[in-house]
Amino acid sequence: MRNELKNMISIFEAMTDGVYIIDRNYTIQYMNKAMIMDFGEGIGKKCHTVIAKSQETCSECKAGSVFMGETFHRELFIPWLNKSYDIMNLPLKNEDGDILKLSIYRDITREKQRTEKLKTTEQNYQRLFEHVGCGVYISSKEGKFLDANQTLLKMLGYECKEEFLKINIVQDLYLRPEDRKQFQERIEKDGQVVEYEIEFKRKDGSPIPVLLTGHVHCDEENNVIGYEGIIVDQTQRKQMEKEIWEANDFLNKIIYSSPNAIMASDMRGNMLIWNRAAEEILGYKAEEVIGKMNITDIYPQGMARKVMQMLRRPDQGRAGRLHSYPIVYMRRDGNIAEGNLSAAILYDSTGKELATVGIFVDLKERLDMERRLRQTQEQLLQAEKLSAMGRLTSQVAHELNNPLFGIMNTLELMKTEIQPGNRRRKILDMALSETVRLSELLRKMLTFSKPDQEIHQSVDINIILDEILLLHEKQFRENNIVIQPNYSPEPCMAFASKNQLRQVFLNMIANARDAMPDGGVLTVTTTCNEKEIQIQIADTGTGIREENLPKIFDAFFTTKESVKGVGLGLSVCYGFIKDHGGDIKVQSTSDSGTTFTILLPVHQP
Repeated sequence: MRNELKNMISIFEAMTDGVYIIDRNYTIQYMNKAMIMDFGEGIGKKCHTVIAKSQETCSECKAGSVFMGETFHRELFIPWLNKSYDIMNLPLKNEDGDILKLSIYRDITREKQRTEKLKTTEQNYQRLFEHVGCGVYISSKEGKFLDANQTLLKMLGYECKEEFLKINIVQDLYLRPEDRKQFQERIEKDGQVVEYEIEFKRKDGSPIPVLLTGHVHCDEENNVIGYEGIIVDQTQRKQMEKEIWEANDFLNKIIYSSPNAIMASDMRGNMLIWNRAAEEILGYKAEEVIGKMNITDIYPQGMARKVMQMLRRPDQGRAGRLHSYPIVYMRRDGNIAEGNLSAAILYDSTGKELATVGIFVDLKERLDMERRLRQTQEQLLQAEKLSAMGRLTSQVAHELNNPLFGIMNTLELMKTEIQPGNRRRKILDMALSETVRLSELLRKMLTFSKPDQEIHQSVDINIILDEILLLHEKQFRENNIVIQPNYSPEPCMAFASKNQLRQVFLNMIANARDAMPDGGVLTVTTTCNEKEIQIQIADTGTGIREENLPKIFDAFFTTKESVKGVGLGLSVCYGFIKDHGGDIKVQSTSDSGTTFTILLPVHQP
């Protein structure tokens, strides 16, 4: 018996499978080399501490059944080794007659991995076939489908594969049956087709554009017996192409119909776009410009290079863009076109410069109007000066009248004391005559200096202000001044002289502009109730010093340079508003801005 056990152990040692023996106390009595190599030396230790690395008996352990004489076989995965084993457990009687448990561990990890990999590969191929985003097919040469995935069925409107495999490809699939013959000739000639564009029809008969890619399927004798390949639905692509074409067409219509001149050129200056407004403003037809002229032929001499330099300068706001740059073009007929140019550089995805586009806004009429407005303002300033001088003259004439009447009365009294034939009487008559002439001259001066009576009518304050701000819009924008109008939703009707009110508002808005040389915000607000209209003109400029506030409405008082004014504007404005039964109030803080509040009575028809 002992010799048999020795022979058996010799066999165990020669085995590549792991072998170990435990007694009824789960203590390992023997481990062969293969077992020790995998699990480490464990003789004398509990089997679960060596095999499972656990202090507790394995829950699936069937050692008790083996000790009762049973044999069982199973697979076991050892997590800490990351290996799978095929285990044979059988009873073994020792020389004392005790039953031991013999376990043989065969490593089947690689076999399991190969099996799982093969199974996974088959599943992946099947999953790919069924769930790929395009239709996959196998068909016979005679025109029957042998297999197809669900995507193809869904694409063509079929729910049942059995029904789909029964259709006639020529009659039921091709929108034009002759296309099937062309497809067969092409695929059998070249052995394959790649992205063959064709139209199929769905089960309901509706057409569907597809791209057909396939190759021939041959038998052992290299005879073509069918075709295999994929079918890609082009409906979405066709729709996208249509939408892109419509979008481009819409964009072209916008460019062509824009009221502003739109021009584009490549980086060499060759003209690419020239819309109808460019034709009308500059006088050149598109067919004369596109592909035939250079951008340097359109811009004034040297201006094209200057515009490109400004486009590439980051201090223009954002590199690659130019906003509202004043420019003058020479029309084809020799006249000039004045306006603002906005331009940009177009880049590709890598940041390379592709082209430039410019939008020219013709402002000749508006600029002419602004020039006329400036001329009118200058005339108005001169009129203010003359008006103030007239009032001064009126006051002087009025003051001179009193002593003149005294002199006249004295001369008349002296005449009564001298005989008519007396030579002195003649001298008195001459003095009295000259005094009367001087009095008449002063009366004429008073009549001349008295301002004309302006026609008063019902006017909407909101409309007058809106017209004035519109005329000054470009001027404010060039001075970086933001206009914030806040008009009353209801008309603010006053019974007033429209010209005088325009003069008041023009003067105050001009003062606000001069007070913001570095830009700022001009806020114009109107409110009205049943009795009174309130107009607020507020700026964020330099403000008025506290010591100057009481003097701003005095004639000839000014804080401006002598070249800009003579201090008559606010004095005249104050007089006009007072004549209308209103008032002007001012609030200002040095370096924080000024707010003028004009109060006028509401017109009661």
